[in-house]
Amino acid sequence: MVEDWKYFFRPYEQAVSEMKIKMRGLRKQFTGIGQHSPIEFVTSRVKTVDSILEKIERRQISEERLETDMQDIAGIRIMCQFVDDIYQVVDLLRSRNDMTVVEERDYITNKKASGYRSYHIVLKYPVQMINGEKNVLVEIQIRTLAMNFWATIEHSLNYKYQGEFPSQLNARLERAAEAAFKLDTEMSEIREEIQEAQHLFYGKGLNKNQSKDDK
Repeated sequence: MVEDWKYFFRPYEQAVSEMKIKMRGLRKQFTGIGQHSPIEFVTSRVKTVDSILEKIERRQISEERLETDMQDIAGIRIMCQFVDDIYQVVDLLRSRNDMTVVEERDYITNKKASGYRSYHIVLKYPVQMINGEKNVLVEIQIRTLAMNFWATIEHSLNYKYQGEFPSQLNARLERAAEAAFKLDTEMSEIREEIQEAQHLFYGKGLNKNQSKDDK
């Protein structure tokens, strides 16, 4: 097994630190030009030793393939206001040349049986170390605030029940997940109606001004 965990974690810690700065930088670029930012806020974490060892045993991952088979040692979570924002963030990540998309899992269109929704992207990110460049895998989870609220509660309950939910609780969690998604859908529709109304309002105002100029 890994002899020096501190040394093992360094490139992952550097990767999440750099990526968090870059994602926050994207948010500032949008707000700086007065546009809606698809990124609400960003959090990060690196797995603990205990979490890695537990997953190694559960998934039967060999030490030789630890850095390739365990894709979520480094994790970034991007929170968005609207579902459409999630896919905008996905497009932004795909277009970057300082990281490479390795895998994508759309749990929004294809939700998990539990009701879990989120968009997962695994990236290969190059970290500049003193002994050269090292590519590490980073998992990015992109979700709305409502999706994150549900996932946080579900995770806490999952820890308490060790993954074995009573059937009644499982059904309630699924209903809660659907309610959260309906809220996201409703808010997206409200946003679209507001944008359409603003477009019509400003369009009419522009036409009036043009008519005055013509006179």
